[in-house]
Amino acid sequence: MAKLKEFSVAPDPDDQRLVERITGTDHDKNAVTVSVTVERALTLYLNSREIVTMMTIGDYPEYLAVGYLVNQNMLSPEDKITGIDYEEDIETVVVRTEFESDFEEKLAKKTLTSGCAMGTVFGDLMEKFDEINLPDAARINTSDLFTLLKKINTAPSLYLEAGAIHGCVLAEGDKPLIYMEDVGRHNAVDKIAGYMRLESIDGADKIFYTTGRLTSEMVIKTVQMGIPILVSRSGFTAWGVNLARQACLTLIGRARGQRFLALAGEHRIVFDAQTDGEADGSANPARMNSKKA
Repeated sequence: MAKLKEFSVAPDPDDQRLVERITGTDHDKNAVTVSVTVERALTLYLNSREIVTMMTIGDYPEYLAVGYLVNQNMLSPEDKITGIDYEEDIETVVVRTEFESDFEEKLAKKTLTSGCAMGTVFGDLMEKFDEINLPDAARINTSDLFTLLKKINTAPSLYLEAGAIHGCVLAEGDKPLIYMEDVGRHNAVDKIAGYMRLESIDGADKIFYTTGRLTSEMVIKTVQMGIPILVSRSGFTAWGVNLARQACLTLIGRARGQRFLALAGEHRIVFDAQTDGEADGSANPARMNSKKA
């Protein structure tokens, strides 16, 4: 198992492969040069079978490939990965396993996921979902959450450099461990899932943070990774909330500064931080007041 420290993996906004400098004109008719996020195609093979071509920024292709297969239920925990071959010049990554997988039925059934840089989920979205028991003893202190949000929001990133990108973070307490970005939130999630699989990282004591909305897809992938707490600076969908409650996943959205809203799994939240008590629509004043009482 890998021993992780803060930002063991983090975005590199200075990586020239990930951004382009492009000239344009601003609102005052001034000539400007700005950084723009790059996206490129990556075709994924599982053994000899072509699975999908993804649009991605191109970093960590091995993690993205493995995480995609894990989250599509095309790789089970018992499947032994014997090799990962990435060919940058032909934009291809091949994941090789000890035995061939039977996934034709999954490829035949497709679900287009919501949001920007729309992704595709193959097979049954709910496959194995009901079989996963998230650790009930996991806890998140509000003091740790507020510190974690500050560390993530102030870390150097492609988002701060160029925008037009989503970020996901695997954290423990107030420590961000793995920070991945990509043009689609599903890619950023899959990179972390791939890292966890290849480095044998247990999700039971971890927190997952995303800049994207808390949709059904995000909830399902977090549950499949065995992570009991999901946090976002964005809002919720009704199905995402329903699935989180069904799985007993702690779901925290609209998390900015010292404000958040929890709609599932509130029993894991330890309210140990004082706030200024001002309601701004993203907090729950009643819950904060109950702690002070």
